[in-house]
Amino acid sequence: MVLKKKKKEEVKAGSFALEDGTLEKLQDIEGGPVGKEIMAILQECAQKRDGIFQIQLIKKIGPLFRKLQGNVMEAEANTPLLHDLLQILIALYFSVDSKNPQKKALMSALLSIPDALQPIAVGFMVQCLKEQLQSESPAFYRSVTDAIAACTENSFNLGHMCIQVMRLEVFQFLQKALSQYQFQNRALRGNHIAQAHLMQDCLAAVKTAMVVTQKQQEPIHEILHSQANSPLWEVMSGLLQSFSEMLCDDDFLQTVQSTAGMAVILFMKTMLKNKENLAELVGKLLNGTWSEESYIPLRLSSSCAQLFELDRSETVALFLCHGALAMLDWKDKVHGSNGEKLLLQIPSTLITLDSRHQESSMAMSLSRILSMWTSVTLDVLECCSQAFKDTLKGSSPLAVSLLEYVYSHWDHPLDGIRHQTKTIFRNILRIHRTATGKQDPNTDPFFISLTQNLLSLEWHIKGKYASLSCLVEFIGPGSLLAAASDIPAQLLAQIGDQSLAPYASDLLETMFVSHKTQLRSSQAAWLELWHKTWVEPLMSVLCEGHLDQTSYIIDYCLPRILKCSPESLAHMIELLQNSGNNKTGSKSERGTLGALMTCLRAARAHGVLEISEDSCWSELLPITLLRQALVNKHDQVRLDTLGFLCESHRSTEVLTSTEMDLIRLFLPNNLNSQAPAIRQQIVCLMKKLFSRIRDSAQPLQKRVDQNLNKPEVTECLPETETLKKYKEFLIWVCGSLFHALFPGASFPTCFCALHLLNLLADTFTFLPGGLFELSEFLMHEHVEVVLECLAHSFEEIKILSFGLLMKFPASSLDLKDDSRVKDLFKAALALSSSTKPFDCVTASYLLRLLVHHYELQSALDGKVDIKSDGSVLELNTLCVVKLLLLDLTSEVVQAETSLLQAAATQPLYGRVHCIVALLQQLETKSLTLISEWRALSTDLITVSYKMSAVVSPVVQSSSPEGLIPMDTDSEIASSLQDILREIQPRDSNNFFSGARLLGEEQEVESSHLKIKEGRSPSLQVTAQMVLVCCWRSMKEVSILLGILCQQLPLQVSSERADGLLTVQQVEEIGQYFRQQLLQSRHRGAFELAYVGFVKLTDMLSRGQVESLRKLPEQWLQDILEEVTCSGPSSKLCATRRSAGIPFYVQALLSSEPKSSTCFLLKTAMKQLIALALPTNAAQNDYSAVPQVHAMNILRALFRDTRLGENIVPYIVDGMKAAILGFTSPVWAVRNSATLLFSAVMTRMFGVKKGKDESSKKNRMTGREFFSRYPALYPFLLNCLEAASEENQRLHPNLFLLLLILGRLYPSPMDGSYSTLSLAPFVPLIIRCRRSPVYRSREMAARALVPFVTGSQAPLILQQLLQDLPDHPGTAVPQNYLHGTLLQILYLLRSHLESRQRTDLENLQVIGDLASQIHSKFWLASRVNPCYVTRACFLDIVTCLNKAYRASASEELKELLQATVSDSELLDHSSCSVEAPGWTQYLISITSVALSVNPQTQLNTLFHHLLKNKVYEVRALVLDALVKWMQGLDGTTENSSLSRVKSILRNMALQELHPICLGKVLRILSCLNMDSLLPWTTESGTMSFGDLLKWAVSLTESSIYSEELFCDALFFTSKLILYLVQCDCKDLSDSMLPDVQRWVTLMAQCCEEAQSCDVKMTAADILVRGTTSILSNVKLTLGLQETLTLWRILFTLLQDEDQDVRECAADFIGQVPSELASEILTDIVHPVMALDKGLSLLCQLFKLWDQTSSGVIVLTEWLLRDASPKENTEEDCSLVDEEYLFEKGEVNMWAEKLVYIRMLFKHLSKLLASAQPVLFEEEEVSQLLKLASSRERSVKQLLKQMPPFPKFSKTYDFNQVHIEEERIASALTILNSLQKKPAVVLSC
Repeated sequence: MVLKKKKKEEVKAGSFALEDGTLEKLQDIEGGPVGKEIMAILQECAQKRDGIFQIQLIKKIGPLFRKLQGNVMEAEANTPLLHDLLQILIALYFSVDSKNPQKKALMSALLSIPDALQPIAVGFMVQCLKEQLQSESPAFYRSVTDAIAACTENSFNLGHMCIQVMRLEVFQFLQKALSQYQFQNRALRGNHIAQAHLMQDCLAAVKTAMVVTQKQQEPIHEILHSQANSPLWEVMSGLLQSFSEMLCDDDFLQTVQSTAGMAVILFMKTMLKNKENLAELVGKLLNGTWSEESYIPLRLSSSCAQLFELDRSETVALFLCHGALAMLDWKDKVHGSNGEKLLLQIPSTLITLDSRHQESSMAMSLSRILSMWTSVTLDVLECCSQAFKDTLKGSSPLAVSLLEYVYSHWDHPLDGIRHQTKTIFRNILRIHRTATGKQDPNTDPFFISLTQNLLSLEWHIKGKYASLSCLVEFIGPGSLLAAASDIPAQLLAQIGDQSLAPYASDLLETMFVSHKTQLRSSQAAWLELWHKTWVEPLMSVLCEGHLDQTSYIIDYCLPRILKCSPESLAHMIELLQNSGNNKTGSKSERGTLGALMTCLRAARAHGVLEISEDSCWSELLPITLLRQALVNKHDQVRLDTLGFLCESHRSTEVLTSTEMDLIRLFLPNNLNSQAPAIRQQIVCLMKKLFSRIRDSAQPLQKRVDQNLNKPEVTECLPETETLKKYKEFLIWVCGSLFHALFPGASFPTCFCALHLLNLLADTFTFLPGGLFELSEFLMHEHVEVVLECLAHSFEEIKILSFGLLMKFPASSLDLKDDSRVKDLFKAALALSSSTKPFDCVTASYLLRLLVHHYELQSALDGKVDIKSDGSVLELNTLCVVKLLLLDLTSEVVQAETSLLQAAATQPLYGRVHCIVALLQQLETKSLTLISEWRALSTDLITVSYKMSAVVSPVVQSSSPEGLIPMDTDSEIASSLQDILREIQPRDSNNFFSGARLLGEEQEVESSHLKIKEGRSPSLQVTAQMVLVCCWRSMKEVSILLGILCQQLPLQVSSERADGLLTVQQVEEIGQYFRQQLLQSRHRGAFELAYVGFVKLTDMLSRGQVESLRKLPEQWLQDILEEVTCSGPSSKLCATRRSAGIPFYVQALLSSEPKSSTCFLLKTAMKQLIALALPTNAAQNDYSAVPQVHAMNILRALFRDTRLGENIVPYIVDGMKAAILGFTSPVWAVRNSATLLFSAVMTRMFGVKKGKDESSKKNRMTGREFFSRYPALYPFLLNCLEAASEENQRLHPNLFLLLLILGRLYPSPMDGSYSTLSLAPFVPLIIRCRRSPVYRSREMAARALVPFVTGSQAPLILQQLLQDLPDHPGTAVPQNYLHGTLLQILYLLRSHLESRQRTDLENLQVIGDLASQIHSKFWLASRVNPCYVTRACFLDIVTCLNKAYRASASEELKELLQATVSDSELLDHSSCSVEAPGWTQYLISITSVALSVNPQTQLNTLFHHLLKNKVYEVRALVLDALVKWMQGLDGTTENSSLSRVKSILRNMALQELHPICLGKVLRILSCLNMDSLLPWTTESGTMSFGDLLKWAVSLTESSIYSEELFCDALFFTSKLILYLVQCDCKDLSDSMLPDVQRWVTLMAQCCEEAQSCDVKMTAADILVRGTTSILSNVKLTLGLQETLTLWRILFTLLQDEDQDVRECAADFIGQVPSELASEILTDIVHPVMALDKGLSLLCQLFKLWDQTSSGVIVLTEWLLRDASPKENTEEDCSLVDEEYLFEKGEVNMWAEKLVYIRMLFKHLSKLLASAQPVLFEEEEVSQLLKLASSRERSVKQLLKQMPPFPKFSKTYDFNQVHIEEERIASALTILNSLQKKPAVVLSC
């Protein structure tokens, strides 16, 4: 929360040099003292080469020139020396680069010359400028342009006078330069880098021409209109023509076109005689209409004639609008009424353009120009006519259209447009206020209506927040709060959504800041009201809100409110400390403690609260409270507390001892955090802490250093003590972090520990000479544990550990020992050829580490012969890469002989992965061994091609994943040889006509595929191994070739000595990628080939070689031609979504620079859209192949995020292609159209953020949608009209059309958009109700809602009701009835949920509908034979009834009751369960029955309905029963529930459906057990023992249904707990087996394979049973069962799922107070709960008087795992090879050593604190014998392991070390038992 200071940018100043002898020639020239001083300064400048120093010297010249002012020094001013020096300074000014700071210094010096020298200086400047203007080479045009621009700098009068003299020549040069730029732009098409430079040069020239014209406007205007034949006319006309051509040429960047638009207006303004006519002329320009006028000069009209052409680009008008707004003098009244007309014409033009263009850059420019128009209009309103003001009022058509623009764009995906929209909206409000002249907006109808409409909007609309924020500025926060008092709560609720949090918090801040200002000025006791309005709701949400919501409030709101009102902190603390509600929080809430920590953290981070060592910690915040917060269950509470300790407003604030102690409590227990966000926050906060220690220690160290000569003073200084504490604390942190890297440590622990160690290394360094000398603490074992982390299975850990090892001193790795180096290198080479994919990653990091050390040469001695004096890194890398290449070459040869053997023994990809890793860390631009690297790169490319050729047949086969059968039997493995013969690339698209069968091709000899003799015949080769070998090899080859192209310098010509890759090699690599992407069928292969190809295309597009730069365009043309001509005989794959073809095109298009004109994208999209759209020709399976390819490519492009907004203009065409593709008779086309439709929908509406179909997060208003995509309006309308024709029974694309329309929703801001009215869609959508497809009718009903406005809804509802027949005699199709009813239902629900209408208006509408619906009730009766329409009609009536509620008419109630009475719900004689819609009907009629029956009769109704045969009815009634029971009061409970309980008891025994049975058991579990017993049913009364036996048996038999199992287990547990709580002294013998079965079931619940819900149920049961069973001083269930339950609890506390752990940790809160003395708080995190649980168990052993048994049992727990098998190595290798991807249930969070150490710690304490007790000697000796046996096995396994087993046998190595520590702990306990006198009892 501490803001970072922005780093200052470094000033880079180049130096200048004078020609040799320039100053020496001036030595003998006459001059005064000032001249001599200036010459001395210039001589010193010439000697220095430091640009900054030269600037400092030049700054001394200005004061010397100022000395020459006045008559006294006039003589010296005219000396020849001074003239020559002045000439030198001016020459320097023109020669220095425009961006060099020296130019400013030289200008400052020239501005100081005396008046007498100014004419001479101007002459020198004219001379220099004339020389530059005579330059003919286009390469110097930019420098000349910069020189001209330098003369136009503000306040540089010399330059202005120079330009005045050279005006004509300057314009002539600029005209020549612009003409040349236009010519070059046409020639450079495709050369993106050169084009980008050219655009910058062109832009500079246009800007310079404008500046010169503006500076000289009056003289130019006078010359033009006083001298008709002046040459200035010709040059000005030429420039205007160039500007016009640029404006019309879309090949120029829009920034250039925009500037050209301004230049056109400026030159017209200058060339036109009367400015009064300028506005009229610009208006004609905007319209594109030309008429001869006398005031327009002929030369002017001919120069800009193309601007009036009919076929001009529409962007012309856009940039002319910008030019008009920027260049015309709007504040002056010179334009008169024409100016006002033009100002009204501009927004109309812009809004028209907005409806035609979807390009993001155009939309961005348009919004910026429209915002500019509003600002200009505000200025004009001060001096305009009343008629003009009237046209700008809020109710005027222009203002309405502007507001329509705002509503359409306030949720635009581009941030810039949303920002401009907010500015436009604010200015519209200002314009209205100024135009109307009203001072009080609260009485203005416009503001009142706008406020109501904005408040009625849904809160998910981002534009609502910005608009309300603007509105607050006008009407004030008080008025807004009066209109909607719940705004603070609403905004705080929306902050829980991450996408809305920034907008809601901005509005919140605007309101509470404005409200504070308003209240302070109007009320004396304002603070209390302000706190009640803003602070108290915030505190309430912090305490009770969901954790996600509160986290965003902390980030966005709390700091702002504290900044606004720092004094509110005291109120927050007081409010939270006095609040007794939920102090510690619950599962989803942080409670008052968490809220308090949050407030304190924010306050301290922002300087509101300061704490020092002497501060009253105990008064402000008790340490106990902080300790409770640090062990709290909620991650965020602990993090806020850590943030409170670490963050400070001052980075130099000294860390107190208390803070260090509290961090010691936090750190060890929080490293193992599963949530990545929590880990990142811990690392971030600790980084702030380390920075704070460093920053505060530096001044302390300085004070100590000042007294180094006085040791006695130094020792007494408080700074010395603080530094000592710092060092001790940092050493403790280092020790804790190194200690956390134990064998078996989880990924989160390793991540946090290594990350923090890296931070320590960055902040304080482990190298000698650091601030706290941490290098002294670094031991060999510390380095070893970090080295072991390189073998971790997660690559993030490898990266962190490698980075940390690189920060250690080189000597710490102990590589002086040759044998150690050789063993490490040998291990790395062995891992590089492992069959386990992650082993080669480990090898790569080992090799990357070793190549930095010279000692590696000893391991390479004799293997590679290279002698050089190059750097150690380069030499070692070269040697290792050569060695790997030699091994790879031999392995490729072996793979060519037998791919099976290669896959099983030495897969190829590992070597290549290591080579890539070594090359990536090498600085290839500064290599010294050029010849060796050149040869090596050639060899690498050659071997890559060979390797690819070996594995290509597999990845290019038609079905690479499924062609090889999965046979793991060693006898059948040989069949793979025969199958591999069948694998050949499928180079045709005959999949349309027939499938390919194995064995069709002629058999070839397979002797070369057989395993060589001498190999083990039991070699296991599986399909997985072959496939993994092949596709990973292709992946690594692709990455290697991409890296070579990207990193190695290119040998452009034979003269370049440092080039490593030739142009021919790059072209060959490109062809290779083309072949792989177009022929590979395996997704992994072509996806990774795409990664390498992208590296190549990026290099090509930015290269300087012309032939290479044109390759992407050529390749694109080739593939598009191939796609166009593709057919069954084509090699392109038309299945698998065209395989790699879309990736190939993606790479080519996405490599274009974003600043370019995207020529390739436009070309490709034009051709692809044409192919994707259907043609009139008859289509068949063969002719459809190009269309399939085009759709698949378009899908990939629409999904590519790198194309960004450049793809948006093609969304409409993509949607058209997808919808029309559904009409194709070819299945492949329809399939591709489906995928394309999905991609386009995601592009339009965003990624779906939830499963709620009615959610409005991924939807738009109808106006917004059609404003953004206007071309879809007529298309969708025509398609819908064709699809909804009455004679069209089933139209193919109707569903897609309705799906799109269903994503739209109504808005109260929707106005009457004449061109895009939604009204024509309504009758067509209503017509879709006839569809025979159920889903289509449903979609039509959903789509109808957004097209009916709130005012139209009642009328449409009445029309739809009238369409329903009044009696059953009418022959109306049931589909028609159902579609109509669905539309009524959806429209009614939307209307009732809308916030636009008051309750009174809704009630009136409901009343009208209810009266009209009476005649339609036959639809709900048996007269209607269709159950579907009956159900739908009942849903409508239920909706009306709920809305009517209290005021429902008696007639409607009677009708409903009669319908229920007459229905099949109460009479099953005539029902048919198999009838369509029967279940749906029963559910609807049941809902009606439950809603209309009085509360007093529900008892009887429940009894009847719970016997219904349809389980959905019973489930619905059971849900209603729960709500009914919750609403009962105490007086009626017994009488009302008695019959219900009887029903539930019977159902529990008789119910067969698992869902209903689960609900019954859930209800029974919530009831008081005393009220259920005795268990009396229809068949008799069950004893408690029988009931328990039945419950346990039911639980055991319910394992097939997880939900039922949980409910049954919970009910059984309720019986057990009831039995225990009855204080029975002994369980009867008959019940004991059932209790044991229950314990066994509980034990099964904590197995790894169980789901989270099952584990949560078990944890909940144990928490509820803590008081009565686990921590009961009486062993009610016996010792064995109780300990089993404890062990289950400990297992759940170590479960991988965080929710399970946290649920189990709640048992701490249930521990009796007399046993919880050592527990800090009731809610602790699982690690602390595990520790406290073990401590509590040891305490209970003493209370149970079972210490001896407890020690034995806990020791057995230490030895619970079986010893590792002797053949572990063989077993693991077999499993890893046969099942590469199959993993068992593994707990990735639990750390065995943590549990072992905790158990050992508490066991030791128990043994040490217990009184002498008796142990069975036989038990102790058996355990001792077992432990000794395991110890010997472990030692034997360690001896059998190879060197560095931590790399080669990582898993076995970790398991053996865990076993070693486990056995050592057990032996320590057992040996201590033997040593204790008289405690072991012989049997």
